[in-house]
Order: sequence, then C-alpha cells, then structure tokens
Amino acid sequence: MNHRQNTRPARHAWHDATLSAEARADALIAAMTLREKTAQLVGVWVGASDEGGEVAPHQHEMEEPPDLDELLPHGLGQLTRPFGTTPVDPAIGALSLLRSQQRIAAANRFGIPALAHDECLAGFAAWGATAYPVPLSWGATFNPALVGRMAESIGRDMRSVGVHQGLAPVLDVVRDARWGRVEETIGEDPYLVGTVATAYVQGLERAGIVATLKHFAGYSASRAGRNLAPVSMGPRERADVILPPFEMAVREGRPRSVMHAYTDTDGMPSAADEALLTGLLRDTWGFTGTVVADYFGVAFLKTLHGVAEDWADAAGLALASGVDVELPTVKTFGQPLLDAVEAGSVPESVIDRALRRVLVQKVELGLLDADWDPVPGALADTDLSEPERLRGLVDLDRPANRAIATELAEQAVVLLRNDGVLPLDRPRRIALIGPNGDEPTAVLGCYSFPVHVGSQHPKTPVGIELPTLRETLTAEFPGSELWTVRGVTVDGTDPGGIADAVRAARTADVVVLALGDRAGLFGRGTSGEGCDVQTLDLPGLQRELLEAVLDTGTPVVLTLLAGRPYALGRAVTEAAAIVQCFFPGEAGTRALAGVLSGRINPSGRLPVSVPAHPGVQPSTYLAARLAQAGEVSNIDPTPAYVFGHGLGYSEFTWSDLAVDTAETGTDGEFGFAFDLRNTGGRAGSEVVQLYLHDPVAGVVQPEQRLVGYRRIELDSGAGCRVTVRLPADLASFTGREGRRIVEPGALELRIAASGSDVRFAVPLRLTGPVRPLDHTRRLHADVSVQGL
Repeated sequence: MNHRQNTRPARHAWHDATLSAEARADALIAAMTLREKTAQLVGVWVGASDEGGEVAPHQHEMEEPPDLDELLPHGLGQLTRPFGTTPVDPAIGALSLLRSQQRIAAANRFGIPALAHDECLAGFAAWGATAYPVPLSWGATFNPALVGRMAESIGRDMRSVGVHQGLAPVLDVVRDARWGRVEETIGEDPYLVGTVATAYVQGLERAGIVATLKHFAGYSASRAGRNLAPVSMGPRERADVILPPFEMAVREGRPRSVMHAYTDTDGMPSAADEALLTGLLRDTWGFTGTVVADYFGVAFLKTLHGVAEDWADAAGLALASGVDVELPTVKTFGQPLLDAVEAGSVPESVIDRALRRVLVQKVELGLLDADWDPVPGALADTDLSEPERLRGLVDLDRPANRAIATELAEQAVVLLRNDGVLPLDRPRRIALIGPNGDEPTAVLGCYSFPVHVGSQHPKTPVGIELPTLRETLTAEFPGSELWTVRGVTVDGTDPGGIADAVRAARTADVVVLALGDRAGLFGRGTSGEGCDVQTLDLPGLQRELLEAVLDTGTPVVLTLLAGRPYALGRAVTEAAAIVQCFFPGEAGTRALAGVLSGRINPSGRLPVSVPAHPGVQPSTYLAARLAQAGEVSNIDPTPAYVFGHGLGYSEFTWSDLAVDTAETGTDGEFGFAFDLRNTGGRAGSEVVQLYLHDPVAGVVQPEQRLVGYRRIELDSGAGCRVTVRLPADLASFTGREGRRIVEPGALELRIAASGSDVRFAVPLRLTGPVRPLDHTRRLHADVSVQGL
C-alpha cells in the first residue's frame, strides 16, 4: 500500500537532486524570509501521541510550550524527543511522528519537514527498546568493534520509526568520579574514550542517523565534580586530555553534529566560545555539520553564566560563536533574535551561515527531495487508517538486539578480586544480600527509558524484560537454596535489615552481596545527571552492611551494579571476590550470574580506577608525578584497583619480546613483537595495553598514558605473535609554545595487562629535531596478531 504524500509545491531548485546539497540549500535560503530562516534554527519539545495523533508540545518546568499554530506556518527545524518524552507504543509513535511531519510540511510554503532527534546514550530511549549497557561498560569491554555493532543496531531502530538524529555519544573524559554523569562516559583515558566513541559514531552513521558528539568541551572536569560547575584547567590539559577524543571522532567517525557543553572553562562558556566552536572545530579540524545547543544552553548564557544581557544578546553570542540550532525548544532564536536583527545588533549573515548548515543536513537526509515520503520504514506497506491495529507491530527489542546487549554485558563484567571462590562450586545455600539483589532497574543508567521517562509513569509496564539478580541466580544455580535479604536501601536505611542480613550470612555457604547505585535525575538517584556526591563512599548505609556481613566470616562475593567506582574499604582485602558491573543493561544480571557460576569467563577491564579511599578526589590514573603518593603529603591517591585492571579464569603468559626498532627519528616509528599464550584450562581474553612513559619532557607529563590496546581472544593452549608498530606521533604533547610537538629524548614503553601490571618495559629513544604536529598526525599504533 502506497502512502506517499508529496505536500510540496511545484519543483524548485532546492528539490533538484542533481544539484549539490550546498547549491540546493543556497537556493532555498535566497527564497526565505528572515522569520522562515530562524524557524529552521530551533526545535520544539514534543511527545508522540499514544493514539497515533500528532505530537503535542511537552510541558516542561523551564519553558512554556509554544503555540504550534502560530509557529508552523514559518517552518520548524527540529522535533525534540518524540519517542523519549512519554511512553508510547513504537508503531503508534511512528504514526504520530508521521502525521506531525505531514502537518509541518503542509504548514510552511516550502514543504520542509522537521528533523527529529532523540536520546540514544544506552540504546534508543523509547518505550520497549533494548536497554544496552551504559557507556562506562562499553569502555570496560575494550572492544570498539562490538560497540560499533551496537550503535548500528540502535541507529537502524531509530531510522525505522522516523528519527534522524541521535544525541550520543558522550566523549567526556572522567576527571573526578564524584560527578554524577560518570556512568555516561567511556572512561578516564582519552585514547580509550576516543577509540570506543569513534566506533559508536561510525555505527550510528552507517545506519543513517546523525551522530552528535557531546559535550564539547570540558563538562566532566567541573570543580568538585558538581554538575554545571565552572571548569578550571589550563590549555594543555584541555588540549591533551579533553579534546583528543573529539578530534579522533571528527576525523575518523565523520559525525554530522556536535553539542556544546554547558560549562565555562576559565570564564568562557562553551556556547559562546568562537575559538572552540569555529576556530578549532571547523577551521582546524574541518567539521562541516551542525553544532546544536545542549538543552537550554543558549539561554544559560544569560541565566547561569551572566555573559548575555538579554535573550537577544544570548542568541547573538551563540550564533556568532558557531551554535547553529537552539534546543530543546524555541527561546532565544525566536522573537528575541528577530528583534536583534532588526535592531542591527545581529547580522543576518550569521543566521544564513547556520541555516546553510541546517539545510545541507536536511538535503543529505532526503528531507528536501521532491518525492520525500513521511512514512518510515517500520510502517511501509501498512494500513494506517486504524491505528489500534498497528499496536505491537514494531519490535525495538529484537532478538538480534538482545544478542548484542548480552555480548556487551558479558564482556563488560570486571572481576576485581578472586581468592579462588569463583567460579562458585554448587553451593548448598546462597545468601543474596543487598539493595540491588531483587531490583529490576538496578542494571539501568539514568538515560535508559525506564529510568529517565518510565519512572514518571509507574502504572505503565516497563516494556522490556529486566530479570533481577535473584531471578538469574535462581536459574543459574538450580540446586542451591537462595535466601534473599535486602539489608538496607540503596541510599537509606532498612529498620532491622542489617541484623537480618547478618543472620542470613551466618547460615549460608556463600554470600552474594549486591551493592551499588540507583540511577536517577537531579538528586533522585545516587548516580546520573545532577546526582553528584561528596565522597566516593558507598551510598547510604551500604558500607555498614558490607562490614557487618564481612564480620560473619562467611565468604563474601561482593557484586556492584553501579554508575561510578566506589571505595570498597575492607572488601579489597577481606572479600572472597569482587565483581564490578557498570549498569550492564537488560542482559546484565544474566551476565553477572554467568560469571559467578563460571559459565562466562570474565574479561572486562576497568575504564576508571577504583579508589582506595573515598575522599581522595579528583584523582585518575592519568596524573603527573606530583599527583602520585609521596612523602610530602599524608594523602595517598594510589587506587585500590587501577585503570585497565581485570581478572579472568584463564592464565596468559607473555614471552619472547623482540625489539625491532628501539631508536628512531621524531618522524619515525618503533617496532617490537612478543608472544601471548593462553596457558589456562579454558578459552579466555587478554587485553594488551600499551602505556608510554616520558621521563624528561619540556612540560610536565603524566606518569604514563595509554597509547594503544588490543583485545585478544585465545582458546586454551592457543598462542599468538603480537606485532606492534608505534609511530613517534603518539609521543606528542602540547609544548611550551602551545603547539603539539614530538621531542627527541628517552622514552619507556610499558607493555602491560593493566596500568600497574607491566609485562615488558622497553627503553626507547627519539632522535632528531623537535617536530611540530597538527591535527593530521597519526593517532594509532598498528597492533597485529598472528597465530602461533
């Protein structure tokens, strides 16, 4: 059945697919009024109708909803979160979006539909869509290719129901784990963040979704880990830690959108930073897509940053700096911007510049084609006249999705400690103790649909299967008696609960202690946006519960379903085992239970260090010598478990290192190889990690930094030869003059199984002159594997 409805007038140049996207955009700009131009630079926050009618403006406490009848005749740039605002059946939501697009296109004289965007941080944020592990778990896999497959699957689901743009990935590098949004990041190392995020971008773009890099730049480095707090960092830290993931993703991922950060760095808000949004991003890196505002970020130039006198001033600052689209809804880019142009304070040319980028993107998405069809793929050849018959037609949690979610969850489980108790050997009685033992949403992060939106609609079914740890342990250990005691709530008390937990622990063969976080927004959780913490102590009374259970003497397997690393106190030396999961998604408890039983050989590695003490922040492994432990301070920041750490049930031997090139020019490369063999009794994975130590440099360098890695899977007894070509470019840093350089001198390459488990320390030397580099430098070592 053909539903094609061409609402456009007679063919014009902007409909001509034989012309370039830029030529088509220019033709349309020339025909538009000023108000029609600004209408393309704003979004409207909407929610799809669960009856299949048009979307309705979202009621938000920060803004009054706009009048669509007054707005739409001039056009509309974007629809904000049609699926991620209220629970709606995906097929009905797609119909609602379709009808809205028909209305939008019919209402303006050029027939231009809106670009629809939604969140996709840990899966498409829609009711019934697969809830994948959060980005911190992506980092724990050290497997960019798998993350790319996940992103492509997410993107296909989004496109199938009419969405064009996804607000992901997050490329913020963790600088202070007290920050609530740590769960949204990939880790504390820029190279890990860059490689994994770039794979995500590539996957999303392969599926036809506009990927959006965020938050550009420095959001994660806010003072004291407070959300939206100012950022205090020098230009070198920004250049060498914060910016490299974005640079890599722009160069190699080819994203079509970037979102500015909320924060200001040294007094300069990102939304008003022309040197960042235009000079670096566009003029230097060559980015050609759209820069979109983080929600309400343009208005924040007035209300939070105090650099704009009024809404018109905020709009002018943002546009001049390089922000193209105001999200989530029209505010400063509406009437205030029109008034500013008429007053002469904002030139129309900056509006045309942003509009050209927006329209080029709409051309590339097919939204200006003469035969544009509003019907998305999921509703093609379907009778749309009876919406209720569509309910249940679209499956956003397909078996293929769940298979990827399972693989990711399994590879992301990090075994921190094991005294030999794991895998569990058919225990007679298991005491499952803790607040996350019987909680379905304990595996989900803040931006998962059931937490982000579903929590506001408690009477609506969750839409996906979320087995609790109690349920998966029952299935995993059918011959064991399982006794479940909560003990305490995640962030509060449970009268008598600790005493009940102690009684259960004393009569059990083993305790599985399920601690961690509850994701939420703005203080409604212990992890998530606006859920920052003062220390990295376990939330609530969980430390007291942990110590009481340890005191019983029963072997304790501590499991963590969390959004950030926590100081684990006595568990580091007294727990029989510690298993860390970072909100592993809908397949998470099955993966965790499989690791406890031995069905799954754990292979995750820490993307963030686990602190030894709760108050030693900010602290990451990526730190200079003065940030290490020493005699000049009584505070020891050494972590309990360092970045890159992770155990498994297999043993690997590293041997026969051969250094081909230990000395090269500042424009050359080093070469070496070694053997890796699985000497354990079962198949397993090892993550080869390459760290560079620069003992003497022109400016202070971190003690070591990751410059390469490779996840290698080997059967029992199998081995391989790992060969590495390491370009001198990877030794570069921002020098005294503010330019990236490679200096001659001594280096040490640490070939390691973690940030502290060095297997080979290779002395290297760079010769020749200081060599300046730019954004075209080599970004990766070549790590190849050949079977033995």
